[in-house]
Amino acid sequence: MLTSKERAELRAKANALDTTLMVGKGGVTEQVMLETVTQLESRELVKGKVLETALMSPQEVLQELCNMTGAEPICTVGSKFVLFKVSEKLRRERNQVGRAKITPISVAKSNPVRKGAKARRNAARAERERRNEYFRQNAIEKAIEREKEKALRKREKSQQ
Repeated sequence: MLTSKERAELRAKANALDTTLMVGKGGVTEQVMLETVTQLESRELVKGKVLETALMSPQEVLQELCNMTGAEPICTVGSKFVLFKVSEKLRRERNQVGRAKITPISVAKSNPVRKGAKARRNAARAERERRNEYFRQNAIEKAIEREKEKALRKREKSQQ
């Protein structure tokens, strides 16, 4: 079962397709069904047309072909219809070993205002860290001095 997004993508791809399947006054015959299977295997996406002389509506033809072939109905517009079925042959061709995979290239959008604000934040953070380290070192040195003075006073008291 296709999602609505997948169906919309396939419908958009089908706009550029030529009509390759014709259903005439005989309706959905075995020949039409075999041709549909052949086209689905070679293309995955098939666009068809129901001629005015046919006794069936495009929606009926689409449902009949989907039931017979196991394809997914995509849409019907006027006398035209589109159906889709994943082709194992095309899937194997796409997944060939050693074939380069197409990966989308992400384009980072750069905002100069945000870039400047980020640079200022980083500079302020670095300054805070430098200042904190200075005060930390001074505090440690003062604590050591106090301990030395305390020890010195203690010695002086003990000597008296």
